[in-house]
Amino acid sequence: MGALMLQGTGSDVGKSVLVAGLCRAFANRGLTVRPFKPQNMSNNAAVTSDGGEIGRAQALQAIACRVPPHTDMNPVLLKPQADRTSQLIVHGKVRGTLGSGNFRQARGSLIGEVLESYQRLRGQCDLVVVEGAGSPAEINLRAGDIANMGFARAANVPVVLVGDIDRGGVIAAIVGTRAVIEPEDAEMIRGFLINKFRGDPALFEDGYRAIEQRAGWRGFGVIPWLPATVRLPSEDAVILDRTASRGEGRKLVACPILPRIANFDDLDPLQLEPGVELVMIPPGTPIPGDAALVVLPGSKATVADLAFLRSQGWDVDILAHHRRGGAVLGLCGGYQMLGRTVADPLGIEGPSGEVAGLGLLDVETSLAPAKILRHASGTALGAPVTGYEMHMGETTGPDTARPFADLDGLGPEGAVSRDASVMGSYLHGLLATPEMRTALLARIGVAGAGRDYHADVDAALDEIAGELERHADVDALLQLAREAR
Repeated sequence: MGALMLQGTGSDVGKSVLVAGLCRAFANRGLTVRPFKPQNMSNNAAVTSDGGEIGRAQALQAIACRVPPHTDMNPVLLKPQADRTSQLIVHGKVRGTLGSGNFRQARGSLIGEVLESYQRLRGQCDLVVVEGAGSPAEINLRAGDIANMGFARAANVPVVLVGDIDRGGVIAAIVGTRAVIEPEDAEMIRGFLINKFRGDPALFEDGYRAIEQRAGWRGFGVIPWLPATVRLPSEDAVILDRTASRGEGRKLVACPILPRIANFDDLDPLQLEPGVELVMIPPGTPIPGDAALVVLPGSKATVADLAFLRSQGWDVDILAHHRRGGAVLGLCGGYQMLGRTVADPLGIEGPSGEVAGLGLLDVETSLAPAKILRHASGTALGAPVTGYEMHMGETTGPDTARPFADLDGLGPEGAVSRDASVMGSYLHGLLATPEMRTALLARIGVAGAGRDYHADVDAALDEIAGELERHADVDALLQLAREAR
């Protein structure tokens, strides 16, 4: 039938959520839909049905379409490892590292593979909903672009521009985008959406018409602030807005925010627990002494993040927490940090060498170039568990004789300390399993609510789709999508 692309006036204007909402709205109308993002930059990733990895947002959008995630939905993924380097993932597999010096040339050479993925998706469905990255107004990045107008023009996909009114200046952001982009790029934009509106939309009627007049694009609607968004998997810094207010009798779960924190949506299911307060600890802030559980999250650069953790004094806080009898859970890179040493003999993350870990688990980790990507299920802490592995390296040592989990067809996984207060696992997504979450919380004296996280996400997607049907001209968007060749 066609395709439609949402681009934004900037980052974090809500493109990912709107694409997910439209995917669900179109699917609810009986259409077969696929999401697509040519290029993503994120350390939050998911394992796909074909054994690769894509950005977490595209995995969520696949759920919105009611289909399994596939590497074609996000053919190019950049995972930042340091300030000027990123791991390059193409069609779900590691292809090397990009630095600031070769970024533009390298990404521009990938347009052929991006279009191949897009065309395969087009052949599978009625409609492809495409998400841009950043903004087409970043004209300094236009040469070699494959994420926004470079893709839209190559694939001849009509574009709707999303503006975030909550941050202010939305009229200038949309009209200004028209002013700075190339005329040929402006022709690809067929209209705009106003997102994150609070209050009475009638108050913005004059502004809405001013945008239409000055930009020459029609409006497709004003989308209100969507409360259901907070129930979707976290992206980037959005998790900082999800810290609950402290309630009487709630047990504190603390997670330090590392510079290369990865897959921190692992913690989202804790938001379903009324007996838990999840607090993300920013740099410069000590880990609270009354925390019942400290979670060390995944990391794209274990060695560098371990050094940062020490620079913040968090190692002292965690060791003191452990001496007081507090529980500690390490996930993926966080699991590696809990051991005695982390070795990088081949310089996978940087200079080769070995560093001391926190020493809370009697294990050692050696990083290796091969990345393990797989879904897994089994039992953990005596409860059913499902999740996925996504890591580079192997962890061995005496504490692995007390595994955290026993995975079907894979055997023992992870480690537990002799006193059972410190746990480590490579399994992402384990807290989404209600029984597993309940078993873990029982160790800190919390009765789990047993709510189904996946069902809650699915219900949130339906709520968002319903809001889009009410506040956006979905019929006109569908008609626009039919114009894509």
